[in-house]
Amino acid sequence: MTDREPTTVTNLDQYGSPALPWSRPRDELANSPADRDTPYFLGTARPDGRPHSAGIGATWHDGALYFVSGPGTRKSRNLAANPACTVSAHLATLDLVLEGEASRVTDRPTLERLAAVYRDNGWPAEVDGDALTAPFTAPSGGPPPWYLYRLNLRTAYGVASAEPHGATRWDF
Repeated sequence: MTDREPTTVTNLDQYGSPALPWSRPRDELANSPADRDTPYFLGTARPDGRPHSAGIGATWHDGALYFVSGPGTRKSRNLAANPACTVSAHLATLDLVLEGEASRVTDRPTLERLAAVYRDNGWPAEVDGDALTAPFTAPSGGPPPWYLYRLNLRTAYGVASAEPHGATRWDF
């Protein structure tokens, strides 16, 4: 998958700042895997409609956001019932909310590529069948193996926390 450009850009800033270019969050996402301190939060809906939020380890690769979760976790069970979700992140110069649908990745070439990305960033992931495994993961990840998900981006919102300031919605 290659990075897509937004089809529409909406300036949400109430103070006269121009719309932010999509390249700003895209580039910060691409540079964030080396920064283990970048917090990402996945928002899903339980089967009864109540919200659920959980911290995740995410990485931006080839224009898409990927994350892992054990099949028995609440977040994976929610995604199996309803793939609509959000991923929120506090990046270096802006707060970002990504909206879309998560799809489970099972093809071996993509699993191998992402396992290598995770290894390069300090998590010794390996492919195990149609999932990933490693000697450890985050406490909320559940036991191995872990499913790999790709966020199919529909809409993003960014609010800059550094110059140049602004607030923008990007639709894809």
